[in-house]
Amino acid sequence: MSDAKLRHAIAFEAARLMYERVESEYFTAKRKAAKRLCRGTVKPSDLPSNAEIRDQVQAFARVHEGEARTVNLRDMRLHALRLMRLLCRFRPRLIGSVMTGHTRKGSDIDLHLFSDYLEPITATLDEEGLQYDVEHKQITKHGETRVFTHVHVFDVFNFELTIYAENLAHYVFKSSITGKAIERASTRELEELIAREHPEISIEDAIAEQEEAVDPYQLFRLLLLPLETVKQSAKYHPEGDVQFHSLQVFELARDERPWDEEFLQAALLHDVGKGIDPYDHVAAGLQALEGLITPRTAWLIENHMLALEYKAGTLGHRARKKLEESDEFEDLMLLRELDTRGRVPGAQVCTVDEALDFLKELDRQNKWK
Repeated sequence: MSDAKLRHAIAFEAARLMYERVESEYFTAKRKAAKRLCRGTVKPSDLPSNAEIRDQVQAFARVHEGEARTVNLRDMRLHALRLMRLLCRFRPRLIGSVMTGHTRKGSDIDLHLFSDYLEPITATLDEEGLQYDVEHKQITKHGETRVFTHVHVFDVFNFELTIYAENLAHYVFKSSITGKAIERASTRELEELIAREHPEISIEDAIAEQEEAVDPYQLFRLLLLPLETVKQSAKYHPEGDVQFHSLQVFELARDERPWDEEFLQAALLHDVGKGIDPYDHVAAGLQALEGLITPRTAWLIENHMLALEYKAGTLGHRARKKLEESDEFEDLMLLRELDTRGRVPGAQVCTVDEALDFLKELDRQNKWK
């Protein structure tokens, strides 16, 4: 294989790894790609640049996401603008793929904020009722160790806020992809970018619509996270807490029905009521989820315990007949099977946020089918 073909092949494989979220770092992706494609050592000159891999990732995005990608980028910029306005006192700057337009499936929104103190930022997020986690990440580069503070905000689109000292607001940050100064936008510059590249929308109307909309995934997260502390009978649930069980059922459902958003929601949320009222968790869960899930998802959750009685042969004749006559009967029995199988101690599962990210992405895809 010629050097040019090898370089292109490594770029293609590295981009595939990054697009499919197997790898998140360019360096790791290109090294893994080279190892897969080459038997011996690879010269540094044979490795593609970060920019080459990024361009290939964008090619994947154009092929797999089509028009939905353009609409998604517009919506991400509008959500970025709304949060930047809320955090205006910290001189926010939009960077990364949402700024440059190089978004792909699963991209988040990256903002730089400038403050000598974290607490005023988190207080602002608290006032808006936004959910977030704070991460302190230690990085060693060129023999120098630094600690970066990131705030991960969970919204319709996920944000990563990186906090820098106030005196760095005018510092020129370099891109790890191009080696040049990163492209970034202030709130005013983002407004101008949206007006220029998305002239079909009214910014103020779109922001107002965002503020009125209810994000069901924020409530799903609030209901799922406490389940980690809700223990269950070891006799029936040897796997442990309710959250771990729910994530197992979700993983099994994703293997069976990766395209079925309503079924996957039922698998993930079927036991959320156990964190509210363990004596009648079905009714409690449905009440908490009212207006946020479809009638089909609600029906599956409502009847998943009756399905247990059905399989045990203890359900009355009239109730059995009613279940059997439903168009969703087979799906209910599949959910029942997965509910029973999702009780393995030590099973490998995704996190709550990874499950919700999968559902959010599926929701966006389904809107454009």
